[in-house]
Amino acid sequence: MDAVAPQGLRAQFATMWTALWASPVRRGILMLYFGITAVILATAFGQVLLNRWNQPFYDSLEKRDLTAFLDQLLVFGYIAGSLLVLNVAQAWLNQMLHIKLREGLARDLIGEWMKPRRAFRLGYAGDIGVNPDQRLHEDARHLADLTADLSIGLMQATILLASFVGVLWSISSNFTFVVGGRSLDIPGYMVWAAFLYAGLGSGLSWLAGRPLIRLNEARYAREAELRFSLMRVNERVDAISLAGGEADEKARLERDLQTVLAAARRIMSAAVRLTWVTAGYGWITVVAPIVIASPVYFSGSLSFGGLMMAAAAFNQVNGALRWFIDNIGGIADWRATLLRIATFRTSVVAMDALHGSKERIAVVSDEPDRLTLDNLYVASPDGCARLSVPQAHVEAGGRLHIVGEPGAGKTLLFHAIAGLWPWGGGTIRLPKDKTVAFLPGQPFIPRGTLAGVLAYPLSTPVAEAEAVHALERVGLTRIKGRLDEGERWDRELSDDDQRLLAFARVLVQKPDFIVVDEALDALGETARERVLDALEEVLPGTALLTIGTVAPRDTRLGPVVGLRFDRNGKALGKNGEKAATA
Repeated sequence: MDAVAPQGLRAQFATMWTALWASPVRRGILMLYFGITAVILATAFGQVLLNRWNQPFYDSLEKRDLTAFLDQLLVFGYIAGSLLVLNVAQAWLNQMLHIKLREGLARDLIGEWMKPRRAFRLGYAGDIGVNPDQRLHEDARHLADLTADLSIGLMQATILLASFVGVLWSISSNFTFVVGGRSLDIPGYMVWAAFLYAGLGSGLSWLAGRPLIRLNEARYAREAELRFSLMRVNERVDAISLAGGEADEKARLERDLQTVLAAARRIMSAAVRLTWVTAGYGWITVVAPIVIASPVYFSGSLSFGGLMMAAAAFNQVNGALRWFIDNIGGIADWRATLLRIATFRTSVVAMDALHGSKERIAVVSDEPDRLTLDNLYVASPDGCARLSVPQAHVEAGGRLHIVGEPGAGKTLLFHAIAGLWPWGGGTIRLPKDKTVAFLPGQPFIPRGTLAGVLAYPLSTPVAEAEAVHALERVGLTRIKGRLDEGERWDRELSDDDQRLLAFARVLVQKPDFIVVDEALDALGETARERVLDALEEVLPGTALLTIGTVAPRDTRLGPVVGLRFDRNGKALGKNGEKAATA
């Protein structure tokens, strides 16, 4: 499956809007935006008052009127003090908006990703399934921060523009130019000049900054790959050290680092080109309003205070209009991050539609007290795994063992029975209203207390006596006194002990059916015998379906059904998105 990327900014923004609108924090986000809008409106009013203050203040300087000068300083104190309070309030609201946006976006993405079977299937969906942690953590945080900053900045620029366009128009409404002895009136001259000046700068900035969208997206992908490589080495450092593979892993990490640095250098070059435009525009803006208004001042139609008031109003309008110029880098970054988040969310949601299409394995719960595999075959990119009999079943309290050679598709069959692998044909009939536990070859051991591990994923705590008895029955007596200890049990225990802990969990939770994928094969003979004895003693009425590599000598695993792999059978496309007969 290729990544499902929403086409165009509108579709990508709609994806993020849907995520936030469905979030339980949407009311808080809306209230924060209303609060910020009110603060910005009040700030704009204060800035209009401050602009009007310019003329009497600078006129008092021109006239050398000390009393008027001191009076205007007092007025400035009132205005500046009020604006300071508004600035602090806006900063608080701004930071709260960052937090709420991230909470809403992250909650939605995690909720969609963690819907049953989606995360597993996403892992087989091609590049979009690589490093979902990067999308959920770093990309979601970055998008929330950029969205808050850019939206508030755009809102502030829009309100300032609306506030000062009228001021600037009234100031320059009577500007008269004398050209060749003839008078020329241009109503709102300073407004037109501000729009033309900002429009020219915005166009040049967009041309220089547009490549940053593609470059930032590429950088985030390379950063995610480096992060994954570092995490992989950290998780498997014991195996790497035992194999003496440090040099090879060092070379691999350095290659990933080089791709990140190369992407960073390309962004640096683009940013430098953009700086030529934005910095040049900024320096010209220092004198631009004075230069634009100077013909009227030198003609004697404008006082010095009026000139400074016009220049200040021009700077406010230009500052609002140049929001795009000042934020072109952030906008490019926002577009790149929005594309990654929108593509990830759309692809995750599309998992259900993709895997719910026709020509898939049917999984139904309609058997009263047995689990049945009916005309089942499991497709993979390399071929098809099929049972040696048309139908196989295991009844309540019964046993069934499926055996296949390495590479015969045993784990695919296990995933298919669990409803995770949809590709293939036939029907899997699960027992109706019965609990089914699935034990993979390498079980998942969550973080938390040992008692919590035994209860996982149930929220009901286990009885201490039951937990101790289960640990004793599988041979983990040495840790039975550590039920309340919180450890990284996946690192504390060996692989075999983790499998035994998974069987202890089954003994505690008492499911009606158990499906095991090679976990028994991986255990030593003594441990395997102990587990089978425990299952017979504690769970005599529980059905057991085991999948392994070799036929067991222990008849307690029940009748044996073969599993063969046909490389000329029905096979999947590269990423499992379509099936075709080879």
